[in-house]
Amino acid sequence: MTSQAIKEPRGRCAEIAFGIRLSLPAGLGMFPLGVAFGILVIQYGLPWWMAPALSIAVYAGSVELLLVGLIAAATPLATIALTTLLVNFRHVFYAFTFPLHVVPNPLARAYSVYALTDESYAITAANPRGWTAPRLLATQLAFQCYWVFGGLAGVLFASALPGPIDGLEFALVALFITLTLDACRTRNQVPSLVMALACFAAAHLLLPEQSLFVAMMLFVVALAVRYALSRQRGQPEKETTVA
Repeated sequence: MTSQAIKEPRGRCAEIAFGIRLSLPAGLGMFPLGVAFGILVIQYGLPWWMAPALSIAVYAGSVELLLVGLIAAATPLATIALTTLLVNFRHVFYAFTFPLHVVPNPLARAYSVYALTDESYAITAANPRGWTAPRLLATQLAFQCYWVFGGLAGVLFASALPGPIDGLEFALVALFITLTLDACRTRNQVPSLVMALACFAAAHLLLPEQSLFVAMMLFVVALAVRYALSRQRGQPEKETTVA
């Protein structure tokens, strides 16, 4: 399977439109996931405004879905903080290859850091070249709009439901699977997928009751080692598209 060549647009408006177009494939998955998040907010008995508040203040889909349950269960703040740190720690490694350098404006760069999500990273990993500030910011802003308005739609939908819906949490797993497959279109990304599977298998064998936590820690170490080795070798090899 060959990756489609990107036709470089010209002009700021064309760059913005192109960035929005790049966001559509993953955005079509984010919107229904936002709907599921909004429904969960209502089903857990939280006020409706919690959905847009978390989507703006936190803006991290996986953490937001966890926070809804933690807040509803009156979880201690320290536990919430540690959970958020562990779940979002992967974003540290996103910054190594994310094209933040194309955004010179300090305020725009601050927003780009804030809006660095799994979806925006997956898009830039699949298309590593040609990014400009308008294109990148338009893509990230479009992703946040899908999420925020999806949550509001879910709140409205939940108010009309006669009863709760089970299994909505799996929507996040399904989206992560799609993003993983999209990000692993090139041979350079395949080792990360193999490392993730190996770390989870080892954690499940060693400490099955704490497999997720142990797997995340092992994967963090594996990613750090891989990054150090790639820096030691110099410039990473050119990406070769998986056939």
